[in-house]
Amino acid sequence: MAQNFDVVVIGAGPGGYVAAIRAAQLGLKVACIEREHLGGICLNWGCIPTKAMLRSAEVYHLMHRAKDFGLKADGIGYDLDAVVKRSRGVAKQLSGGIGHLFKKNKVTVIMGEARLEGPGRVTVKTDKGSEEVTAKSIVLATGARARELPGLEPDGKLVWNYKHALVPPHMPKKLLVIGSGAIGIEFASFFNTLGAKTTVVEVMDRVLPVEDAEISAFAKKQFVKQGMTIMEKAAVKKLDRKGDTVTAHIEVGGKTETHEFDTVISAVGIVGNTEGLGLEEAGITVDRTHVITDEYCRTGVEGVYAIGDLAGAPWLAHKASHEGVMVAELIAGKHPHPIKPGSIAGCTYCHPQIASVGLTEAKAKEQGLDIKVGRFPFMGNGKAIALGEPEGMVKTIFDAKTGELLGAHMVGAEVTELIQGYVIGRQLETTEQDLMETVFPHPTLSEMMHEAVLDAYGRAIHF
Repeated sequence: MAQNFDVVVIGAGPGGYVAAIRAAQLGLKVACIEREHLGGICLNWGCIPTKAMLRSAEVYHLMHRAKDFGLKADGIGYDLDAVVKRSRGVAKQLSGGIGHLFKKNKVTVIMGEARLEGPGRVTVKTDKGSEEVTAKSIVLATGARARELPGLEPDGKLVWNYKHALVPPHMPKKLLVIGSGAIGIEFASFFNTLGAKTTVVEVMDRVLPVEDAEISAFAKKQFVKQGMTIMEKAAVKKLDRKGDTVTAHIEVGGKTETHEFDTVISAVGIVGNTEGLGLEEAGITVDRTHVITDEYCRTGVEGVYAIGDLAGAPWLAHKASHEGVMVAELIAGKHPHPIKPGSIAGCTYCHPQIASVGLTEAKAKEQGLDIKVGRFPFMGNGKAIALGEPEGMVKTIFDAKTGELLGAHMVGAEVTELIQGYVIGRQLETTEQDLMETVFPHPTLSEMMHEAVLDAYGRAIHF
């Protein structure tokens, strides 16, 4: 006999578990179906464990700079297994926390693989067999996985995807990273800091191609300074695997070069987890592995919603979570505002960190907007110098006619924390005057946010 619910959420990642909890808070009877781990990829194999590993690399880097701070540290080293163990422990702790939150909010958890079987009907294949659940509303939150290109498929030994890189079977000596988006550049930064001779290959004309060109250029200089080799407008055409080495055939400048590595990380994008769900049979439109939705995440099939990575870009956990809340409130009969993609910040936790929100300078010009651009360097900020982090910059872009904050872009220490100030500014439709008249505390890195606004209007004080 089928179990009946008001809402069934398929997937317990940052979109799905948040949707389930919010729906339960609103008084609905909720079930969440998950086939693998509570918390999804982000918590178990993505955002959280990578940040734990990057923190270890950051501390290791700072230990080597002890002398700069008047300190002494001898015999500095690392234990890769211990770094990984800490990372996995952090992920396990948080995954367990999701189970506690589900219990607290009376969300029914069903572990298994789900499939749509008709309006309001879902079958779940569990380790005990098959069961059916019904609900007036179904939320698809199955996420995405790493894209695999022909000839570049991971094997877990010589060629890794993100999961292999999080539990590395060995420390790379000579590493090739294919792709310089957030995932690729974060792993490149981690292994390079620990001593791997690292090469990054990017098919676009610059690393971190979704970022503002000026920020990308600044970051590239820092990566090269740290010893990375950066190859832009280049493509890995083939990998020859033999013994303990991989020969990469890299096309660059119209010619093909061959380079040898002992490890390759493929980070060439993601594809949505659409298989086995019965989407096409249910009448749900899938385009290039992502479910097509409207601004409220409705699929066009009555009572079925899709959120997070499954529903397309931007592929960010916080976007998924916010969509989960929005959909839960919509189902409960409330009137939430749709998500504004242009007000969702992107953060990359390499060294130096990158953070941005809104339009790049190039995009603003493409739209024919008359703009004012401000910049402020970390070198002009007292807190940055005191921290020993003088390399970085903050960039702001305003509409010259209205004073609207069109975009903000940062590179440097702790910018992933700073960016939220500009996110709030955009959400509240702040003008340049509002930001200029805001008092920023001293001494903080946030003062650079103020100065970058002032600079856009020729009023910077400390630069």
